[in-house]
Amino acid sequence: MVKASKLSPLPMAVRTRRAYFDCKFGQLHVRTAFPTTGGFDEQVTLFCLHPIDGSSRTFSRFLSELAEARSVYAPDLPGCGESDSSPTRSIAEAATAISDLANGLRLRQIDLLGIQYGAEVALDLAAARPELVRRLVLAQVPTAERLSVAKQQRLMIDAADYGDDPFDAAAPALAKQIGAFLRS
Repeated sequence: MVKASKLSPLPMAVRTRRAYFDCKFGQLHVRTAFPTTGGFDEQVTLFCLHPIDGSSRTFSRFLSELAEARSVYAPDLPGCGESDSSPTRSIAEAATAISDLANGLRLRQIDLLGIQYGAEVALDLAAARPELVRRLVLAQVPTAERLSVAKQQRLMIDAADYGDDPFDAAAPALAKQIGAFLRS
């Protein structure tokens, strides 16, 4: 007779994947991370938007840090990384692509994290679709007058406080700060 072990199973790691989603301008390449709970008790989904000279790779380590309680999506904005380009690569077109992604995923509400150009896109989407965007986390923020277009609660992050590569080396500390804001 063999007895079953009473030890608890090892914790499951956060699952990360890459996929393509259709939008008005073609396909968006998206990195994703999902909670191990299967999403049944999940918090609001977070979209991470990179700077103009970056891609979703900016968040590759950071995704799993935030995905313990929510699904996290980091798309390559149109014309960046492995995503198809939009006609003019404008902020408004990038916001439209992110709106299309949220609609395609049938999400009623999202939180947005944006860095530089990604912060501009987040503000544009928040102003255009206030019912969709719940909260904003902005790093290396655009001008103060641009901030006034969005009425959502926001957390301003000074990425310099976290070193040269805050979304890699300092990912746990930054994720803790952002997670606390998004849960509040």
